[in-house]
Amino acid sequence: MFHKPLYRRWPAIIPLVSLAAILCGETANHVDSVPVPPCGGTPVPSYPDGDKSPAIKAWDRSDLANDWTPPACTGWIAPGFTTLVSTAALFRHNSGVEGLLGRIGAISELAGVRYWSTTHKRWQTLIVSAYALSGPAGGRRRKDFSPDEITGDKSLYYQLEDNLSGKAIYRLHIQSISADRLVFDTENISTMRYFLLPIFRAGEMQSIYFFERESQDIWRYYSIARTGANANKLAAGHAASAINRAVAFYRYLAAIPTDRDPPASP
Repeated sequence: MFHKPLYRRWPAIIPLVSLAAILCGETANHVDSVPVPPCGGTPVPSYPDGDKSPAIKAWDRSDLANDWTPPACTGWIAPGFTTLVSTAALFRHNSGVEGLLGRIGAISELAGVRYWSTTHKRWQTLIVSAYALSGPAGGRRRKDFSPDEITGDKSLYYQLEDNLSGKAIYRLHIQSISADRLVFDTENISTMRYFLLPIFRAGEMQSIYFFERESQDIWRYYSIARTGANANKLAAGHAASAINRAVAFYRYLAAIPTDRDPPASP
């Protein structure tokens, strides 16, 4: 059975942190294929049936990192990656595209998302703070974005504070909007640091999200997230932590408590 979404607490703008050298999520197995977004072809990974867990595939530098060329519909230019993850899922939603836009714009609701820390062996907060900005560098803090502000081919800005990499400013770009399809992408426009050490410089944390209506109240969700080929090596190799962060993202979107036992990777 599908989980009913949290209509007022479901913005889909979580910058996915680096995933390591294994494939995992709520299901896991290694893959050699490349991600194929729903841009006119059959997506890889494919959407699961019914209420099955999301299909998640991940790659690291040892796979296709140097040769991978982003699909044209992502709008990404630079080749390669340090880590790459794609996710396909189905979820129930009966408020149409307007409801999705409301969730996307509710930046402040991201604060408090939790995940299982494999280091500390407990549930911890992933997003410490989150708020919308009036513009890029130097933009003032403002209220969340309304659906009317989220229009096609428009960029919006917000700031997140991650529990490890600290504060960073992100750009949200709406690619297309229709009654049955919504596509947007995000990327960091300021450097992300770990104890003052640069981990991801501007543009090295990118995600793209596709929402497509399958039936009256069932929507398809597909995302690709990557960290740039030149990201700090510290960004790779933390498989268990990265897996739990990705699963927290999925659970949040599906209105499943993000700190529900058992954790994906204890």
